Amino acid sequence: MTLPNQFWDFYSYRVVWSSEDEEFVATCAEFPSLSWLAEDASEALQGIRQLVADCVIDLQQTGEPVPDPIAQRQYSGKFQVRIPPSLHQQLVLQATEENISLNRLVTLKLASNPPISLP
Repeated sequence: MTLPNQFWDFYSYRVVWSSEDEEFVATCAEFPSLSWLAEDASEALQGIRQLVADCVIDLQQTGEPVPDPIAQRQYSGKFQVRIPPSLHQQLVLQATEENISLNRLVTLKLASNPPISLP
């Protein structure tokens, strides 16, 4: 794959304060094994961006696949979720009572809840 200049600009970066490290930690969702620590948030972002750029260049040079940026991937808007039958029943009942489809109910629930942080 031929990548445009600064392809790594399109990746998903995040910078958060780490009380454990007492520094800002920057990460890139497409490269979960990479992180960069710095005393300043902008330095952390600059550091992870440079690290990702170096990784992308290395992957290209060795012929390994380069991850597509999440923002540039195509999404169908569909995915399957396995839930316990009792929860399925509760959701169907609630959707019926509200006179909406199960899909609409689940979409509303997903959109209205705050993000869940996984450990």
